[in-house]
Amino acid sequence: MKKMTKISIITLLTVLFISVFSVVVFAEGASGDPTGVKAATVNQITAQIAGKPTSSEITTQIAKNTLGVNYVWVLMTGMLIFFFQCGFAMVETGFCRSKNALHTMAMNFMVFVVGAIGYFLVGFAIQFGGVGGWASLGSGVATLNHEVSIAGWGIFGTKGLALASGGTYDVGVYALFFFQMVFMDTTCTIPTGSMAERVKFSVVVINSFFVSMIFYPLFGNWVWGGGWLAQLGVRAGLGHGVVDFAGSAVVHSMGGMMALAGAIVIGPRIGKFRKDGTAVAFPGHDIPMAIVGTIILFFCWFAFNAGSTTNATDLRLAVVATNTMIAGAVGGFTAMMYMWLRYGKPDPSMMCNGALAGLVAITAPCAFVNGISSFIIGIISGILVCISVRVFEDKFKIDDPVGAISVHCVNGVFGVLAVGLFADGTYGDGLNGIKGGVIGLFYGGGFKQLEAQLICVAVLIVWGFGLSYLFYKVLNKTMGLRVSAQVEIDGLDVPEMGMLAYPDFALNPDNIEISSSIKERMIHPKK
Repeated sequence: MKKMTKISIITLLTVLFISVFSVVVFAEGASGDPTGVKAATVNQITAQIAGKPTSSEITTQIAKNTLGVNYVWVLMTGMLIFFFQCGFAMVETGFCRSKNALHTMAMNFMVFVVGAIGYFLVGFAIQFGGVGGWASLGSGVATLNHEVSIAGWGIFGTKGLALASGGTYDVGVYALFFFQMVFMDTTCTIPTGSMAERVKFSVVVINSFFVSMIFYPLFGNWVWGGGWLAQLGVRAGLGHGVVDFAGSAVVHSMGGMMALAGAIVIGPRIGKFRKDGTAVAFPGHDIPMAIVGTIILFFCWFAFNAGSTTNATDLRLAVVATNTMIAGAVGGFTAMMYMWLRYGKPDPSMMCNGALAGLVAITAPCAFVNGISSFIIGIISGILVCISVRVFEDKFKIDDPVGAISVHCVNGVFGVLAVGLFADGTYGDGLNGIKGGVIGLFYGGGFKQLEAQLICVAVLIVWGFGLSYLFYKVLNKTMGLRVSAQVEIDGLDVPEMGMLAYPDFALNPDNIEISSSIKERMIHPKK
């Protein structure tokens, strides 16, 4: 009975406590603002007379709120784009052999820390120092107002050196720099894939400074900074001038052209081609890692493309993000089916590259095309990447360990041309100073926009490939691009990095005896 009494008392107290607690909680909840309706009132507007703002003060507050939302959008998408480095590092490392894993991974991080310095000191000013304004980021960007031109054609900017010159210590300028820096970094990363497993780490350091300070910013100025390619519409009547919404040309084609030049100058890996010219497969050591890297890149690509609106209130970003998803998915599916039907297996590595190819190809036209066009672009890019990988390797004997040339160069160029073919005229009013939407050949726009895009491709070949080839030739003559044959055979991790990626799985060389004759045959195989 005593036990029952104790239990009853405890139960009674528990019920009483819950009842009192519930009353207090519900009373507090009733006095709150769970819908947020009361939060935004006239009292939140900064005014000289509290609670009685003027129309001018209300307008100012609305403008500040809009800019604030835009800044959050630009900075958050920029942060996501930075995570590209993780995706690229995993894709490239997974496609390479284990003896070079640390070297490959380290290159992909190093290009960021080096590229950020070069772009901060010089590159940003060259690219955007004469842009003259950026409406979605506020009036402060107007301080970037000095463009060096020849006969009225913009060549490069000068304001914004180290984010300090010419009054550019401004929140809008800083937001623009933050967002654009991670785009430049993608271009820095791409050549590391085509030259992987034999390039010196020191060469990639120099290359990253070159890309961030000269190579990328100049071309970026011509397309995005108000330069001469963007002026082809206003000054030459070629559509809207060169149109590249998020970087098929500026980012991916430029990086792809550099990857092509680098692979040609540095030459193939030891043992890649037999005496008869046929290629030897060098399987990647961790394809699952490459798949995860591809998924990361796919996710970040939504920020890459949709973030390029730089305007959170531009509702077209829904079209941009959806087109990005469609083209990437269709590209991956098409490449998978192509390999499955032709070679009997779906080939996960080509499925990854197919998805990346679709993403690269849609990057320029993503804001100007509809879903059906995105689907078609994805199909074409998936086929292009499969065919071009074989052509570069079998016909031209170019060794590209990760397929960077086919993904970024070939499909980057296709993406540039896709604008002139598939743009449907529903978006782009006022772009590059031209009224009306961007419209391509297939939607009744004629050849004008396509002509501008073709000029862009020609410049990509001359500037992107030509300058890269010259740059690598000079480096090869002065310091050499590739490691020694012995280092390449042993693996670049220890000689270049001083440590192994996987020390627990490495054989101890002190316990291994390899005859000098075997070493000689490895370094100098018989012809």
